[in-house]
Amino acid sequence: MSTGKVQENTINPFLNQYSCPVAGTLDVIGGKWKGVILFHLLEDKKRFNELKRLNSGITQRMLTLQLRELEADGIIHREVYPVIPPKVEYSLTDFGQSLKPIVLLMREWGEEYMETVLTQRQKNVGE
Repeated sequence: MSTGKVQENTINPFLNQYSCPVAGTLDVIGGKWKGVILFHLLEDKKRFNELKRLNSGITQRMLTLQLRELEADGIIHREVYPVIPPKVEYSLTDFGQSLKPIVLLMREWGEEYMETVLTQRQKNVGE
């Protein structure tokens, strides 16, 4: 039976900042944009402006920030081509590909339950 205590990781103390593995996962892919960015990179590499167009509503600054964080975590690869004008493409790393089942399950959940969620939210607004 769990005591609710978080066991300290003596091998890698960096992991102690997360109360559970879900918290660590959400730190990597959570937020409004990261999951959507990953979804659009599942099948093929994309250029910055293509990602911006696919993620309607995201600012250039926010997209840059999210891409940098995903790159720093080893989830995506940023390929800079030595051409003029500059060409940069983003793709999932092999490590990032390990998130594919999670992203696809989130899509399935959204397809199945978003209408229910939106209806519930609308009911709550009226109360």
